[in-house]
Amino acid sequence: MNKKDIANIRKQFKLDNHLMNIREIFNVYVQKESGEVYHHVSQPFQMLEQEAQELFLTNFKKVLTGHLDAKVFELRFRRDVEDSSQTILFEGLRADTTDDWKEWMLEIVGKMFAHTVYEFDTVVTFIRGEYRKQTRKRNSESEEGGDDEVYSNEFILCSLNKTDQPKKALMFDYIEKEFKSYNVFDPIINLDSPLSGFLFPAFNDNAADVNHILYCAGKVNQPDFGFIEEVLNCEEIITSQEDKDCFDFILKEVIGDEVDSQVISNVYEEIDKLVLESKENEESESPTLDSQDIERILTVSGVENIETAKVEHAIKKIIDDEKHEFKASNLVPKTIKIETKVANVTINPKDLKYVKYITYQGKRCLLLEVDEDVVVEGFRLESGEL
Repeated sequence: MNKKDIANIRKQFKLDNHLMNIREIFNVYVQKESGEVYHHVSQPFQMLEQEAQELFLTNFKKVLTGHLDAKVFELRFRRDVEDSSQTILFEGLRADTTDDWKEWMLEIVGKMFAHTVYEFDTVVTFIRGEYRKQTRKRNSESEEGGDDEVYSNEFILCSLNKTDQPKKALMFDYIEKEFKSYNVFDPIINLDSPLSGFLFPAFNDNAADVNHILYCAGKVNQPDFGFIEEVLNCEEIITSQEDKDCFDFILKEVIGDEVDSQVISNVYEEIDKLVLESKENEESESPTLDSQDIERILTVSGVENIETAKVEHAIKKIIDDEKHEFKASNLVPKTIKIETKVANVTINPKDLKYVKYITYQGKRCLLLEVDEDVVVEGFRLESGEL
């Protein structure tokens, strides 16, 4: 799934939406430390109070919120796995009765807590429903399109949430007109920050892809690898941060520790061109870079003495998979920070070429090229000659 696919399904989680039919919701309360199921209940989603529906819908959106390869990951199921979650979810998706659906989902819960112990009670929420997407917008003149023809796919979404103990508070009693202590002992389900979650199946080109699943991590660039491997039975992944770190190490291996700011600026600019071209061509996948692409980019960016063998050796030294391809969208930082004792400078990567590191009168200086006047506390600084 690309970010457009994810955004399309995420925005459908709203009340009374005919394009998103959530049929059943199944909540499982699991006790801390023991991992035992204390209670579970399944019911039609529409039977919930409206306020409860809104809270859950917001929670489901959060499971599908975040940058790809940083917070949200498309995973591929491993083959030949005993009691595969792919099989369990597929059977649960097509279960005819609520009892069958519950049994399949309880198997997933069992896998979740087989090797993981939490210091707090948790609630696992499953929903299954139908996601519809119009094949084309309605034409105002011919009145064709819209809901006349839609893509329709069944899905299961899961959210794992922690429970919090309510804090003691002071309340004011309007009737008796006095202040009282307020003690509530019922745990509160934290629906604002899912610990993890997933959507099965993934959707590509408006069709269900049962060989992939969309996984949501609790924190950015911190996926739960145990959950991915033991619970979902999926292949290993690399985060966007890891992808960028590996790329940076390869650049250092090829270029060296010292480099001109213009060269690095050119590298980022070349990569950014590839990303922009893919967007302009409306390509669903982000462009990737292999060893030949890296060699070409470094050459046109002004790096001297670039050899194919040198680039390939650097990749093999950093990454086990010598055929690994880097996602271009992961490699260009949003901003670059230059920190010194005197000041911290934050700039756009493409503007790094306007920064020079020079020695002036025996002192190291940072020279920043600007087009406009520099104003400090309302005063325009005088311009001098270097």
